[in-house]
Amino acid sequence: MVFDQPPIGSPVEHEHATAVLLLGALSVFCCGALGPIAWAMGRRALNDIEAGGGRFGGRVQVLVGYLLGIVGTCLMVVFGVLFLLMAVSGRA
Repeated sequence: MVFDQPPIGSPVEHEHATAVLLLGALSVFCCGALGPIAWAMGRRALNDIEAGGGRFGGRVQVLVGYLLGIVGTCLMVVFGVLFLLMAVSGRA
């Protein structure tokens, strides 16, 4: 019996696929603090999917949530810096 072959049937969606997508979308549209969480969870889920050898599906959902988490984190940092610059310039 060969164990290197992928399992027969359709793969099961990764357990965190929907959560990563939701957290990534929320980080862009309303709460940037969720970005690093989506980023970290997405990276772990992508590693699981790659190592699973075809056992897990949901790669596209995880990838989109992961990228949205990165974008949300970057937006949070940019808006934080802008806020600090406005606060400092208002005191001068």
